[in-house]
Amino acid sequence: MILERDDALVCAKVFKDYFCGVTSIEEYMRDEKLRNLEDIPSSIFPPEDDLFSDFSMHPQDMDIQVKEIPNEQWETLLAITSSHINKAPVGRNIQLAIVEGNTQKILGFIRLGSPVIYMKPRNDMLGQVFSQNPDTTKRFNDSSMMGFVIVPSQPFGFNYLGGKLCAAVCTSHEVREILNKKYDMNMCLFETTSLYGSTKGVSQYDGMKPLIRYKGTTVSDFIPMMNGKPYEDLKNFVESKVGDILEGDKKSTSRKLRTFTKIIAMTKAALKGTPEGTAFLETIEHAKGLTEQKRYYISDYGYSNIVDYLACRTDKLIAGENYEKHHLANLVEWWKNKATNRYETLKSEGRLRTELEVWTSGKDIDIIR
Repeated sequence: MILERDDALVCAKVFKDYFCGVTSIEEYMRDEKLRNLEDIPSSIFPPEDDLFSDFSMHPQDMDIQVKEIPNEQWETLLAITSSHINKAPVGRNIQLAIVEGNTQKILGFIRLGSPVIYMKPRNDMLGQVFSQNPDTTKRFNDSSMMGFVIVPSQPFGFNYLGGKLCAAVCTSHEVREILNKKYDMNMCLFETTSLYGSTKGVSQYDGMKPLIRYKGTTVSDFIPMMNGKPYEDLKNFVESKVGDILEGDKKSTSRKLRTFTKIIAMTKAALKGTPEGTAFLETIEHAKGLTEQKRYYISDYGYSNIVDYLACRTDKLIAGENYEKHHLANLVEWWKNKATNRYETLKSEGRLRTELEVWTSGKDIDIIR
């Protein structure tokens, strides 16, 4: 499958126009977000109908519940809350809402899914035991999930340390049992990464030991995805020249990612050894520079032997000294104590935020979540 030189030049220009006007990952994500806001239905407004907005409520008075809500409602409300563009991962996937029971309003969003294949800090921690043979591969897949969305509504997150509540709920035995029943798993490893890493030295997951522990930073040598109309136009243009880009490709990983990667490879090949090819490589390197190492965190749900279990050196998980801390009631109590200090400090200083913070078309929120 080969692109003609003139067609490759068109592709190279699309990449340059898309990436080279952006100087940081924050700017890239904000631009991506604003491009996607036009698809949000107007029926979701006013958001006060669904998102928690009673900021006079003390955290000790809150009734924390975990629920599954209709997928369209979950996706739309997340879209106006998060600064990130959130796509469902390939493979196992569950979406949950954290709800305040007295008001039945949403406090935060959780999406857990199958872990990515390569994660250097995890591989270092486990010694790559999960990839050495079919038994350990199956054990790892049946025992681990990744947090792809762990997002509080705002300003609940700011006023009440809502990000820590969302993260703590992910490590609860109750959520673990939901996954065990849905996918016939025996969950013992939860993992996630910070939204940012090398440019921001803190994360909502910091200060959560022993519930969640920091285990290192990821490798950042990848190209951010192109999304929306620019990607669709590029894909359609290339397929008008070469046909189905993934013809005969039966892999289960993201078709969009594989298509995007194949377009880059075809453009490189068509322009190889030319000044235009050198310029295209510079564009790709600039795009890679927009990414960064992320901070990697895990929870073992209080089990003391997850490495041996994942390596198939034992078939029995052993509850350690922190096991009981991962029951939802205990996690909520832990959060309420932290949230009380935060809430009362902000209130005494007159710094409580009292208006919902949501993304709408034409509105740029200076907050990352």
